[in-house]
Amino acid sequence: MTRLQELLNIDHPIIQAPMAGVQGSALAVAVSNAGGLGSLPCAMLAPEAMQKELAAIRAQTERPYNVNFFCHTPPAPDERREAGWRDALSPYYRELGIDPAGIPAGPGRRPFSAEAAELLETYRPPVVSFHFGLPSDELLARVRRWGAKVLASATTVDEGRWLAQRGVDVVIAQGVEAGGHRGMFLSDDLTTQVGTLALVRQLVKALDCPVVAAGGIADAQGVAAALALGAAGVQVGTAYLLCPEATTSAVHRRALKSEAARHTALTNLFTGRPARGIVNRLMRELQPMCPAAPAFPLATSAIAPLRAKAEAADSGDFSPLWSGQDASGCREIGASLLTRELARGCG
Repeated sequence: MTRLQELLNIDHPIIQAPMAGVQGSALAVAVSNAGGLGSLPCAMLAPEAMQKELAAIRAQTERPYNVNFFCHTPPAPDERREAGWRDALSPYYRELGIDPAGIPAGPGRRPFSAEAAELLETYRPPVVSFHFGLPSDELLARVRRWGAKVLASATTVDEGRWLAQRGVDVVIAQGVEAGGHRGMFLSDDLTTQVGTLALVRQLVKALDCPVVAAGGIADAQGVAAALALGAAGVQVGTAYLLCPEATTSAVHRRALKSEAARHTALTNLFTGRPARGIVNRLMRELQPMCPAAPAFPLATSAIAPLRAKAEAADSGDFSPLWSGQDASGCREIGASLLTRELARGCG
């Protein structure tokens, strides 16, 4: 039994990565009931929706589960930058018959807040994880008061040490192979980002707390490799995207099953922050990292109507097709079966 299993009271050292926008409680419940740690992403949930999902988890499992939040500082709106961003997207608005004047501005993602902490206290989830650093000391103390274990993502050794100094229970080593948003928070320099195996090895040497490997782990062999380098467990996201319990869109599912899934890149086009996804038309034509995109998460609102219009026509040209560098583990099987198959790599 690994330190992670003992700490979190789980049968398998497998954490299902929280994936906002492509899952709800159903995926988390299936993974937790299979002996792993299911995760509920809360960054895109309004309080009412969060409460509904938490109630669903409580009703369907007695096993430990994780709730995940972002910890970004919302940027001040920049009208000039927003206007420049919409100007860059104007050819696509014309092509799809969208009036940009009718597109409302919106945050797109919510950071952890006192309101969220108050709601969570009712349910007392056993594990709470954070992306983009940690919340304030006051909010973190509220989470700890009900006995929750705290997990947080690090993309560099410096970030891992920063988190450990603040007492997190588990550091998630997010390698550059991972799909979705980079958890980087001490620097926005993408040249600091390293591969999963290199990062895991360095963090295991640098920290006393358990380290979880995340990024590029698609099957039992990948699990075994991470554990062999000293990881106490793994976090897997992309492999779960084709499971029936996931809410992955039809265009996203098709992309994951296609040859296109072999070409991913880090892009800020969809939210304003680097995130790994399958390269599509928008990324090819505007370049994956575009300086015109507003700061996270303000880029989202201008893209939303393009995505909706294209997906209605069965196109993923303007969709964030999040995926890690290895989508080979994506299979249309139940999340519980996938969890057990991944666990075979634990020896």
